Amino acid sequence: MTAAPRIDLHTHSTASDGTLSPAELVRAAADAGLDVVAVTDHDTTAGWEAAVRALPPGLTLIRGAELSCRWFGVEPAIPLHLLAYLFDPTEPELVAELARVRLAREVRGERIVRLLQADGIEVSWPEILAGAAGGTVGRPHIAQALIRAGLVATTTEAFGPDWLGERYRLPKEDIDVFRAVALVRAAGGVPVFAHPRATRRGRIVPDELIVELAAAGLAGLEADHEDHSPAERAHVRGLAAELGLLVTGSSDFHGTHKTVRLGAHTTDPGAYERIVAAASGVTPVASG
Repeated sequence: MTAAPRIDLHTHSTASDGTLSPAELVRAAADAGLDVVAVTDHDTTAGWEAAVRALPPGLTLIRGAELSCRWFGVEPAIPLHLLAYLFDPTEPELVAELARVRLAREVRGERIVRLLQADGIEVSWPEILAGAAGGTVGRPHIAQALIRAGLVATTTEAFGPDWLGERYRLPKEDIDVFRAVALVRAAGGVPVFAHPRATRRGRIVPDELIVELAAAGLAGLEADHEDHSPAERAHVRGLAAELGLLVTGSSDFHGTHKTVRLGAHTTDPGAYERIVAAASGVTPVASG
């Protein structure tokens, strides 16, 4: 009996806040025994080309992104992440919105560094930019600078309340989540809500919002994720079944930023096939 393909639809490279280059990421995915991997860097498609060029034999690449979103239906607004698969990377409105978010991240990063420097903490903004290697700049890059300076031991510690979690945290620009769903659909992509019950990431996403997003074009929910308990995974699956949404599972791999490994959670082949069938932006890329 042929084993079912192993599919991981949420990973990050150095194009955003991962520690492996896109080429290293796809090679690591093949080494981990994956058959399909999605590269979903934050608010960018910058890693797509390098990942395609380095694609190992036997691995299929899903080109995607993780969009920084916010729901403004409550006060304060809730930050959210939307996984977008197989969209046209040249669609003008989506390109402009992603560029706006990336620029805002860079401006926020520099402001955070200035706050640290004002308190006598010696971190270098040019060094942090260099560490991002042209990718989307985020707090993990500042965390690495704090680690290099010997001020914290881990990224987790850097994201604690004394550092980037509260004291040196600044708000960032995001995309209205309903606009994000519409933009992804207009670009021929497939939008899937990332880790909707991950309570440690902030306020929990109410089911009512998922219902509204499903009516607006949301295609699926990420259920099997390291930040979801078994009960939360079951809840997400039940909600998806009620709304006719597909369900995914993934590692949300970042490399050394997190302990979770590639393929720690995977997506059912049937859900993967639904994503491919619904997309009209770009196609999966198979090696060879």
